Amino acid sequence: MDKILLNNMQFYGFHGLLPEENRLGQRFNVDVELFLDLKNAGQSDNMNDSVHYGEVYEQVKRIVEGSAMNLIEAVAERIAAELLSSFVLLSACRVKVVKPNPPIVGHYESVAVEIYREKTI
Repeated sequence: MDKILLNNMQFYGFHGLLPEENRLGQRFNVDVELFLDLKNAGQSDNMNDSVHYGEVYEQVKRIVEGSAMNLIEAVAERIAAELLSSFVLLSACRVKVVKPNPPIVGHYESVAVEIYREKTI
């Protein structure tokens, strides 16, 4: 299966369990892999045979910068659900949501969740 990748999109959101996270917010990084057949797009050079990257970016941005959620698992799930319902040609997607600076004591680069969802027929 072919795929389109949008890597390391960066947004500012207010997701988290702690009141400080909801009040102050923080940066979130998102990677999205979109699984679809790109052969027609490659041959036709027509946007109607693919998925518009800019529209994907705007949907992800609206979710991450929108209403606060407790868990990044919920953020990832909402992104996947909206992408799958919005783009007819999309058969599956992988969504990774990274929280670079969670309020956890310790030494680490980040915490993240990654989910894979397929379109149900």
